[in-house]
Amino acid sequence: MYAIHTPKKTAPVEEAAPPMLNPEVELLDRDGILKLQQERLAKLGARLQKNEQWCEHFAKAGLKPSDLAAPDALQHVPFLEKSDLHKCYPYPYLTVPLVDVERFVATSGTTGMPVMFGLTKNDLNNLLPSQTARLLTAAGVRPGSRAYQGYGYGLWIGGLALDQGFKEMGCVNFPLGPGRGELAARWMHDHAYEVASMSPLWLMSLVQLARSQGIDPKTDWKLKVGVLGGQSVSAEFRNQLEAQLPDGFMAHNIYGTTEAGGPILAVSTPYTHGDDELHLLNEDTVLTEILDPQTLKPVSEGEVGEIVITTLSKEASPVVRWRTRDLVRLSPRPYDCPSGRRGMRKIGRIIGRSDDMIKFKGVIVFPSQIEDIIAGVNGVVKEAWQIYIDKECMTIGTLTVAIEASAQAGVPFEQLITQVSREINARFGMKVNVECHHEGTLPRYESKAVRVLHRPES
Repeated sequence: MYAIHTPKKTAPVEEAAPPMLNPEVELLDRDGILKLQQERLAKLGARLQKNEQWCEHFAKAGLKPSDLAAPDALQHVPFLEKSDLHKCYPYPYLTVPLVDVERFVATSGTTGMPVMFGLTKNDLNNLLPSQTARLLTAAGVRPGSRAYQGYGYGLWIGGLALDQGFKEMGCVNFPLGPGRGELAARWMHDHAYEVASMSPLWLMSLVQLARSQGIDPKTDWKLKVGVLGGQSVSAEFRNQLEAQLPDGFMAHNIYGTTEAGGPILAVSTPYTHGDDELHLLNEDTVLTEILDPQTLKPVSEGEVGEIVITTLSKEASPVVRWRTRDLVRLSPRPYDCPSGRRGMRKIGRIIGRSDDMIKFKGVIVFPSQIEDIIAGVNGVVKEAWQIYIDKECMTIGTLTVAIEASAQAGVPFEQLITQVSREINARFGMKVNVECHHEGTLPRYESKAVRVLHRPES
């Protein structure tokens, strides 16, 4: 039975702190979380000790999985890389008999063959729903809410996870998935959805499609909460999206990976929204390290590091020290949250992937930083832009940013090109090419956007 509890501690704002799904865990201090993690690491090690693939993996460092029972043992365990998973094709590091797998999910396969991850009956029907519902509750979703579930299905875990979370909470789920935009924009009005879970770019596209049908999302829609994932967007993009939706609407970023078990790692809440931060609210079931990608040592508060995860409770396809390649800034005040949740850390918005980092003429740039500039220029379509990299031999020859001019704004192409070029130069001290196109020219993405495209060598 789903139940939510309001903690006794209240935040120093007019409203009481948002209800919590598991206050007995969410209100633990850091020592309490670390104690839970160590207990579950020991149990995980005992399970992995029975698996040949895992024993071979630990042996690379002269360890056994059962060594996880020892304090500080995790920091000596080898990291798990995508190449490790590909070597164990087709069911890498599967720790249960195949007959005990209720269903499979898979990675997108953007950097190689998709990798299959199994879910047992417990993974699918208990662990995943509870993890997702905890994040949804923290974001402000309430039992009985009408939810437009707009993440994709098939082998992708996004739609599955949100379906399970909404079911656990007793929400009324409309699992439209991505696509059929004009119909979805109409139904957003007719069905009076209060919650939207989808890509932030898809929600922005729906706003534009609604307007083209004479529907004003700000007054005709009933949205209160957005649970937006699949990619990270800038605070400026989020603010502009919120401004076009009903008063009081909050767009919350949700974060996770297939390897972690879904979009279950972190979410922003009404108490972290103003700082553009997310809360790692499942650290009792997924141990998260934030490590310097060069030294692979823990970063200090306020520093940028790579997210590395160990799934403590997943039965079928656990991971130990999986390198996500996602870069994030650990909050300068990771344990200070007025909601009362102070044992699990806060992080910034995902900056980008270490393998998406662009080094152009000695300057390191992430696509999210380009997006932040584009979102701040009036007259540019916010959801449609690309970065093209043209190579000369083995180095980047030219970097081109492609944008679209909003037909409604009517700003001349030349003015937009000049403004975007000037802003990029001012922020990064480098000159790039800027192309401006008519609205509707560049690709739209219903889920994860592919922003950086490499063009053939000249």
